[in-house]
Amino acid sequence: MKKFQKNQLLLSVLVFLLLFTHSTPFVYANEHAPDGTDDTEKTYAPYFYVENTTPGIDSFPLKETHVTANVSGTIADVSITQVYSNEGNSPISGRYVFPTSTRACVHGMTMTVGTQMVTARISEKETARETYEAAKSEGKTASLMEQQRPNVFTMDIANIMPGDVVSIQLHYTEMISPVEGIYQFVFPTVTGPRYASSTPSGREASSDAWIESPYLPQNVQAEGIYDILVNLSTGVPIASLSCKTHEILTQWQDNATAHISLTDAADYAGNRDFILEYQLTGRTTCAGLTLLEGSRAGLSENFFLLSVQPPEHVEAKMIPPREYIFILDVSGSMSGYPLETAKKLIRNLVSGLDGKDCFNLILFSDESYLLSQSSLFATTANIKNALAFIDQQEGYGGTELNVALQTALALPEREDTARSVVIITDGYISGETESFDIIAANLNSASFFPFGIGTGVNRYLIEGIAKAGQGEPFIVTDDEDAEETAEKFRTYITSPVLTDIQLEYNDFMVYDVSSHIPSTLYAEKPILLFGKWRGEATGSIQITGKTGEEDFALDIPVTPDLISSDNKALPYLWARNRIQQLTDYGTYESNPDISREVTQLGLTYNMATPYTSFIAVLDTIRNPEGESTDVNQPNPLPLQVSNLSIGGYQNLSEPGILLLTALAAGMSLLHRQRSRSPKRRSRKGLS
Repeated sequence: MKKFQKNQLLLSVLVFLLLFTHSTPFVYANEHAPDGTDDTEKTYAPYFYVENTTPGIDSFPLKETHVTANVSGTIADVSITQVYSNEGNSPISGRYVFPTSTRACVHGMTMTVGTQMVTARISEKETARETYEAAKSEGKTASLMEQQRPNVFTMDIANIMPGDVVSIQLHYTEMISPVEGIYQFVFPTVTGPRYASSTPSGREASSDAWIESPYLPQNVQAEGIYDILVNLSTGVPIASLSCKTHEILTQWQDNATAHISLTDAADYAGNRDFILEYQLTGRTTCAGLTLLEGSRAGLSENFFLLSVQPPEHVEAKMIPPREYIFILDVSGSMSGYPLETAKKLIRNLVSGLDGKDCFNLILFSDESYLLSQSSLFATTANIKNALAFIDQQEGYGGTELNVALQTALALPEREDTARSVVIITDGYISGETESFDIIAANLNSASFFPFGIGTGVNRYLIEGIAKAGQGEPFIVTDDEDAEETAEKFRTYITSPVLTDIQLEYNDFMVYDVSSHIPSTLYAEKPILLFGKWRGEATGSIQITGKTGEEDFALDIPVTPDLISSDNKALPYLWARNRIQQLTDYGTYESNPDISREVTQLGLTYNMATPYTSFIAVLDTIRNPEGESTDVNQPNPLPLQVSNLSIGGYQNLSEPGILLLTALAAGMSLLHRQRSRSPKRRSRKGLS
């Protein structure tokens, strides 16, 4: 016992030394690489915010965020107003990392300083950055919005003078479609900390600098105001409306119109996704076709949107044996509540397996841990051992998802067995496109079903895995969702609503169709098709497939009375879907044809893209000396995400690495002492 206590004391001293001697690098982790070094070879990491002690510097310039979403039918028109001010006595230039919906088409931005408003213009990304830097050095107030991921943006504001109030308003449009009859309006409020692999691909590394952002410690509330208002107008009576993520106040104008606001302003809303769910009365129509004639809307081209509601689930008469490979994230960001929620989910998933099914389990953080070298039949004993393997996990380390994917796909395949890979994670990685590439290269061997765990999931990764892997995404915000979501997954796997889906156009001339039609549709949700058309509004669109053992066919007539000039959002939605098709879910940086097309789409439709940014400059020199202090606005950690999610240790200097090595040795010693207990099990697998 005395020896064990001595080991604990040694470990405590090592932890103290590590934190004491390396608190400063966390503060300065956002500095650029010294001249002469290659920034693309650097591994970026988030870090804990440490208050700036320089007198007169306002370290929290973002004071207010106001969100107004006008949801009309299936179109959400969203305005975000960010209010920055400088309450210090020195000029500052601020940066803020913020999320949007993965489906958002950001197509407008204004900047207001006092009584002067400037409408931002869209420019090629490099040109916009050069314009911003020039304005900053000249002492002009300027703002620059850049897309880092389809759902992550950065806002830079130069030369916020003492006493200034700078208001930035963003405008985006997205489409909302129901799943199993339930509509969801999701507004992400916080970007979770991203883990960057220690060996990032060159493709990703150069665009990862935004990851090096400051975060407040767990349970520390951000300063400022964050409010959300949703004006919902559905056209048909609303059967139910709820929000489990935030307390809301609902004011009904009539049975199809509601105004939703937050109940308690003191309950900070900006540390978790805002998720509003609602259902409508009556059955959803089978199909809807909308035509926009460009000449009526001042456009040179015509656009269309087709929405097809599939049939209901049909119970399968014959279910072939399946192999399930479960990949569970046990990294530091999953520590605590997220991991406990994931454990409950996977218990439900594994316990529901049929005896003729087989399964395997991979746990991953910095490394991957395999349950068995080959998949096991779903016997009571094997399931019990797997659950014991899961229950001991606590969450620590990095998030090497791609290594886990490769481990799963290297497992020997079973004949006459359909393989499904189930990935359970919060998605806090930076190498998303590498994951998509791995999945896309293995579509012939498996389908992929991601489960996002937590209150601020990286939906770009979760939705992207499903898109690339021809599966279906799931989001589990708390343990109450676990059982219901597991049951929904079983239904999707055993009874897809539509298979062998085919699409045909008859005497209707279409081109530039920007949507992907899956070969299998697992959930009861509409098939959405965006495209352009020319000539006469005649002919038909036919969708065929199989529902259970039966043939399915739906013929949608195209007629002139479907033409409308009111659907002004259609061009934006088409362009966003086209860009998504080109760039969102796989490698594209090395293809100059794609970069040129996406750049042109951004410039034509006034949209933020990977290659186009919004830039606004107030053409007045307000800071003649041109000197300001750069301030990175810290984000709160997503609700229930622990301090273990922060990877600032990746920026340690060499002495820090030595201390970290000593810390690891101390932890290893402590682990060996604990492992003598018969209740401890090895994470290296059970067979």
